[in-house]
Amino acid sequence: MKVEGTYEIDADVETVWRWLNDPEVLVKCIPGVESLTPTGEHTYDAAINISIGPVGGSYTGRVEVRDASPPHSYTLHIEGKGPGAFVSGDGRFRLSERDGGKTRVDVEGDAQIGGVFASVGQRMLGSGARTLMNQFFDALKKHAAAAKK
Repeated sequence: MKVEGTYEIDADVETVWRWLNDPEVLVKCIPGVESLTPTGEHTYDAAINISIGPVGGSYTGRVEVRDASPPHSYTLHIEGKGPGAFVSGDGRFRLSERDGGKTRVDVEGDAQIGGVFASVGQRMLGSGARTLMNQFFDALKKHAAAAKK
């Protein structure tokens, strides 16, 4: 399953980069994430409670930042599993300066999903993944607005 999107955040590239690499900010912004626990350099254990359509539950996983080129790009590798389901995927983030001190974030992702999540169908999974990505960036935009106050 592939997902992609472009988002504009009202903060400079260095600040957005810092937020996208800060576990405390990510826990607040990623839908369903209950914790991100550092286990090494750029590696975290994750606890997630998420639903897509009629399927959901609590899942555990690992998140790893790869191929980092601060403050402009990195790949986020995710592996997770839970009751009867698994996910593995990569999201590529590219940050670029915009006028007015804003940052454009381009995201391309590719995920493999199996088990009960796969039973909801590719159309619903794609829609659910886009919704979750939009919720994440909406939360990051709110974080940026609060940081300006």
